[in-house]
Order: sequence, then C-alpha cells, then structure tokens
Amino acid sequence: MSGPVHAFLAGHGRDGAGRLLADVLAFDDARIEGVHDFIQWCFPLREASRAVPGAPVLTPTEADAIRIDPAAIDGLRGATARMARFYEATDGWLRPYDHNHLRITRILTALRDLIGQDAAQEFFELVMKRVQAAGSPVNPDSLTYWKRTLR
Repeated sequence: MSGPVHAFLAGHGRDGAGRLLADVLAFDDARIEGVHDFIQWCFPLREASRAVPGAPVLTPTEADAIRIDPAAIDGLRGATARMARFYEATDGWLRPYDHNHLRITRILTALRDLIGQDAAQEFFELVMKRVQAAGSPVNPDSLTYWKRTLR
C-alpha cells in the first residue's frame, strides 16, 4: 500500500478513528448523517479538509496507486454506492443549505479524479434526480459547484 488512504480504500487500513472501510459502509443513515470524519477517507482530495483538521490529504503518488489497484477502486465504488443509498433514502439534505452539499462536491471531485468522469457524472445524475423530484430546493451555488466539478 502506498499510503493510509490507499490502504483504507483497499480494505486493509484504518481511518483516523480506527475504522475499516467495511465498518463505515455498515453505518446506518443516522450515522452517515451524524459522523463527520469518514467522508475524507472514503473520498480523498488533494486539498486539506476545512471541516475536519488532520483529515488525510491525497498525494499524487497515493492517487496513482489507488487508480491502478482494483481493491481500492472497488472500495471507492462501495463507498459511492453507500452514499448513493443515503441520498436516495433521506430528505434532510434537500434544502437550501446543508453540509451534505459539500460532501456531494467532495464525492464528485474524488470520483472524477480517481475513477473518471463517467463515475462522477453518474453520481451527479443520481443526486440531481432527487433534487429535481424534491422541487429543486438546493441553493444555486451548490448546483454550480457540482456542475463545475464535472468539467
């Protein structure tokens, strides 16, 4: 493993709270909503988290290692599927401002950078389907960030 995020996504390493990816994927929706230090491990970015100090920052070497490791890609896809289920099953994020809007931006960015544009586009379409079905309650700035992430 090239680093801690890679090991976590591949299912062998633990996040900053000592959890395996399998532990996080088993969270119920209330824990997904209420726990704020897992998303940075499941969807790592090249920039530091402003919400969770000390969260991992994805290095270019680690990103390359994740991209070529089928186990890490499977882990990332598993995390994506779990978050998709959360956004499909819950409505609390369907309001003008919510911390989940930042999570969605993070997810789209990580998918684009680590799996590819198609994976990010697919997640975006799932989220937008829910937004539109709810009468488009999400603020325009969040929607703009999400669309920009796809470019």
